[in-house]
Amino acid sequence: MKNADFRSDTVTLPTPSMLKAMMDAPLGDDVFQEDPTVNALEAYAADLFGKESALFCASGTQTNQIAIMAHTSPGGEVICHAESHIYKYEGGGIARNSQCSMKLVQGNLGRILPNQLESCLNNPKDVHLPLTQLVSVEDTANRGGGAVYKIEDLRDIQKFCATKGLPLHLDGARIFNALAVNGMNTKTYGQMFDSISLCLSKGLGAPVGSLLLGTESFIEKARRFRKVLGGGMRQAGILAAAGIYALENNISRLHEDHRRAKLLGETLVMQSWVQEIFPVETNIVVAVLHKEDQRDLVQQQLMDLGIACIAFGPGMLRFVTHLNIDDEALEKAILAIKSIGKL
Repeated sequence: MKNADFRSDTVTLPTPSMLKAMMDAPLGDDVFQEDPTVNALEAYAADLFGKESALFCASGTQTNQIAIMAHTSPGGEVICHAESHIYKYEGGGIARNSQCSMKLVQGNLGRILPNQLESCLNNPKDVHLPLTQLVSVEDTANRGGGAVYKIEDLRDIQKFCATKGLPLHLDGARIFNALAVNGMNTKTYGQMFDSISLCLSKGLGAPVGSLLLGTESFIEKARRFRKVLGGGMRQAGILAAAGIYALENNISRLHEDHRRAKLLGETLVMQSWVQEIFPVETNIVVAVLHKEDQRDLVQQQLMDLGIACIAFGPGMLRFVTHLNIDDEALEKAILAIKSIGKL
């Protein structure tokens, strides 16, 4: 059996059916908004979440950065979790692109708690402080081990933002993993946010692409920022077709990834070299080792046994299940994990 890659759900490869959809896609120039497949993808995704419009982009980083640029003005401040993707993994883009500062929140497993927001809000009459202009949440929370927000917390955050006149952005890179857990209707869920970034190239298995959703006026503004960032693609329908296929075929199977992640977590927590694992709700398993300095050794031992995972911080390893991890690959990983003795 070939190696099993648990580093990320971004490593998935298109299936033969997805590749066929890509090759059969009608194409046009998307910068002129004339690519019929891109237009169809954007309309499909917008309708799915009850939004007026959508914009197809190259990556989730790009959709997040465009959204922040569209919601804010230079000198403003963005409230986000200290472990959020927009802060930790987007190359300082908020400072560089939007010229905004960040108010970092220490919440539970990558999630902001509603009662934390009031203290994060700057006094708009105090000229020493930046104006609070945006709240951003991430569902599922990658650094929280794929943790899912409680719906009541999201509703309370939405109410806070509405009361304060603040837009609420969702980094929904793994939004469908969250929905597979909370069971919420996409349109009901979507109405809690002013803008949504959703990724097609993680659990859904498309090779490239993310979508930004919002009102028509917001997306019109976002389209201009996409151009400024060099994100205008021409015959992008060949990629958009993979996104349509993913949305139509690969959402319902996400519970299989979650099932396998739970089994992997149950194995890891029983090992003598593992101190704890983060609660496994979706497709991400984070193991905290007893000894921080053993992380690289364990990672290499697993690699030698054909199991790839990723270092996730001091003394932590992350495993992610996805559509290219079947039960055979899971069993190989379980056997490999059990074969590592005391460290």
